[in-house]
Amino acid sequence: MASALDCIGNTPLVPLDRVARGLPVRVFAKCEHLNPGGSIKDRIARAIVDDAEQRGLLAPGATLIEGTAGNTGVGLALVAAIRGYKLVCVMPEKMSLDKRAALAALGAKVIITPNAPPSQPENFRNVARRMAEENGWFLTEQFSNEANVRAHREGTGREILRQCDGRVGAFVAGAGTGGTISGVGRALKDALPAALVVLADPVGSRLAGWIERGELGPDGAYAVEGIGGSEVPDNLHRAVIDSVESVSDEESFAMVRRLVREEGLLVGGSAGTNVVAALRVAARGGLEGPVVTVLPDSWDRYRAKPWMQAMEQS
Repeated sequence: MASALDCIGNTPLVPLDRVARGLPVRVFAKCEHLNPGGSIKDRIARAIVDDAEQRGLLAPGATLIEGTAGNTGVGLALVAAIRGYKLVCVMPEKMSLDKRAALAALGAKVIITPNAPPSQPENFRNVARRMAEENGWFLTEQFSNEANVRAHREGTGREILRQCDGRVGAFVAGAGTGGTISGVGRALKDALPAALVVLADPVGSRLAGWIERGELGPDGAYAVEGIGGSEVPDNLHRAVIDSVESVSDEESFAMVRRLVREEGLLVGGSAGTNVVAALRVAARGGLEGPVVTVLPDSWDRYRAKPWMQAMEQS
């Protein structure tokens, strides 16, 4: 093993036999929070840098920049540390203080922007793009970089098929960049055309409307981090997705509490969203295999958030 980067991927797939008790279909969760950087984004961080290096886009000591909710930034920080790059992360202010502290501890420069919509110059992605152009930095651009989807199609998706012995009834996941659901969804559809691919979307996100009707839904506030959005990322492929389950913050955070206390899974808010949606799909039955979802990140980056503090006090 050459470095910690070789520990990325091949994460465990565990049954959710307690929270899914009594359902007609079993539910399994892929433990992406056990990646070295604590999230599924380690996969795409390594893949994006690998791709850029192979194409000759990165000089020694180059600076990477990304607009991130935090997890991709942590993954990129690990890659940058091991391969000798610098990293700048641009984050909207709603993201947790724990993520900011983790990125700074890993050596990244952290820039905080207002919670501005994509149409505004202050939006975190627009700021990252502008800073890359002004400084000649490499914009990793997780939202449109094809290496993101490819990492999940060739990695995560194939792992799930292997771990399920080639039988999957449905795959359920949220979409931040869209890479996970698009990449895993395509891998499953290639192997199992009857498998369902279901988007788990926070109430308040506009993506559910786009999947269901082809037009963005109403924009609202929500507290779950890293998934949902007010615009469609290039890496979210609508043709792969069969349906949507909209999940409220309250449902998501209540499920996190159950996952921690009943399953021993130390996960963040988006895991709750995914599992709530997966249980709904499993409850309907009629599938040719289990329902599989992902646990995108670890609980350690949310300790300062009110929902996590409330869980600790209950």
